[in-house]
Amino acid sequence: MTLMIGIPREIAPGEKRVATVPDVVEKLIKLGFKVAVESGAGDAANFSDDTYRAAGAEIIDGAAKLWASSDIVFKVCVPTTEEVGLMREGGTLIDFIWPAQNPELMQQLAAKKATVLAIDALPRQLSRAQKMDALTSQAGVAGYRAVIEAANAFGRFFNGQITAAGKVPPAKVFIAGAGVAGLAAIGTAAGLGAIVRANDTRAEVADQVKSLGGEFVKVEYEEEGSGGGGYAKVMSEGFQQAQREMYAKQAREVDIIITTALIPGKPAPKLITAEMVQSMKPGSVIVDMAAERGGNCELTEPGQAVVKHGVTIVGYTDLTSRLAKQSSTLYATNLFRLTEELCKTKDGIINVNMDDDAIRGLTVIKEGNITWPPPAPKLPAAPAKPAAAKVAAPATKGHGHGGGGAPASGAKTAIMFGVAAALFWFIGASAPAAFLGHLTVFALACFIGYMVVWNVTPALHTPLMSVTNAISSIIAIGALVQIAPPLSLLGGFNRPDSLIRWLALAGIALTAVNMFGGFAVTQRMLAMFRK
Repeated sequence: MTLMIGIPREIAPGEKRVATVPDVVEKLIKLGFKVAVESGAGDAANFSDDTYRAAGAEIIDGAAKLWASSDIVFKVCVPTTEEVGLMREGGTLIDFIWPAQNPELMQQLAAKKATVLAIDALPRQLSRAQKMDALTSQAGVAGYRAVIEAANAFGRFFNGQITAAGKVPPAKVFIAGAGVAGLAAIGTAAGLGAIVRANDTRAEVADQVKSLGGEFVKVEYEEEGSGGGGYAKVMSEGFQQAQREMYAKQAREVDIIITTALIPGKPAPKLITAEMVQSMKPGSVIVDMAAERGGNCELTEPGQAVVKHGVTIVGYTDLTSRLAKQSSTLYATNLFRLTEELCKTKDGIINVNMDDDAIRGLTVIKEGNITWPPPAPKLPAAPAKPAAAKVAAPATKGHGHGGGGAPASGAKTAIMFGVAAALFWFIGASAPAAFLGHLTVFALACFIGYMVVWNVTPALHTPLMSVTNAISSIIAIGALVQIAPPLSLLGGFNRPDSLIRWLALAGIALTAVNMFGGFAVTQRMLAMFRK
């Protein structure tokens, strides 16, 4: 029997997102499902009922009718008690649930014999789960929007400019926390031309900050801050004190602060004190992305933008809804990828496979039984180390037997060195002195060239080789010498015969291609990294 996926209108105050979009409706139908959308569900995100209808969805008036007729419900916000009451018994709900923070909701859903997949409980450490990671996609939107809100509240350009009316310095932006939202904010602010600084308790994100055009500001205190599931952990008091000192210094210097520090299930840590706000320049801006959990700034008022001590403090809790069309599209794609995993047979029926680590982590209630928290996912086993080769015992003299000699490998090495020494002696005894000089330079050039290329990061081999190929075309000078007429300053060498001159001409043509081609390839590769 083909199952019906229902998309209700979100009733949370200020929520403009919708759980699926018309483009994804078509894909869900191809998986074998029927799709029903509550009338007006996508209006706030600029998706009209007509666009859903054109994509093949059924439009249903009224939440009660939609919930009653849906086997599976896709939602964005945590369902209310009233919405749980409308849910069909034994139905399936896919939504943000936050089971640790909502134990009463879990009991209500279990009483409905429901199967609940909490999109926020996805085991993010599994690489194949990234396509379903709605937390990441929504955090990226929020980080981008935070910079837009900061630019809106800020009194001048982000990028520096020199105009006839005077010089405008670039804005200085400090971002506290370099998770998904923080990295999105770094990239956006750097793209607008600001000087961007960032800090995070996890030292490994420093390279990511630099790659996006930011400067990583390190806390002068050694402590690792990585927690589970891609989040930071709560740091020691000593680290927090050193961090506060660093934040105080940044507050005095920068124009904009964007805070993203949040640990699931805990109040937002207070990073920006009232004294720090007071020390900031008039007209500065703070965007507190943790406002929903109390805020990282002591003066944040959740849901509002206020001005205190001449500083605008933005505490909006609906940053993703302020880009409703984009965030809805990304969220709908995450849910579609999850649905693909649940319906691999493409027959419109889902299979909640509890043996699948990703699905098991998401499933917080299975047919009325609370299954949260899940066991730790089975991570791939580390590759086994190759067994150490057994070292043969040295042969010893015995009664009636000869003594054991040196290992075979040692003997071969000695023979090779002996042959090489004899060969070099022969060349040195019979070859002219000029040849020996050239041979020595050639051997040294091969050794140095090999070591230079061998010690370069593999990612740089292609641009490195293109440049070295161009530079190595200095051999064209040798060809020019061969093709040129005798010159007295060269010691009066004999004019080369016809064959040598033609070979030299061919060498010049080939090295010219190598020379110009090497620099052209390098230029094109470097252009890929320029804006």
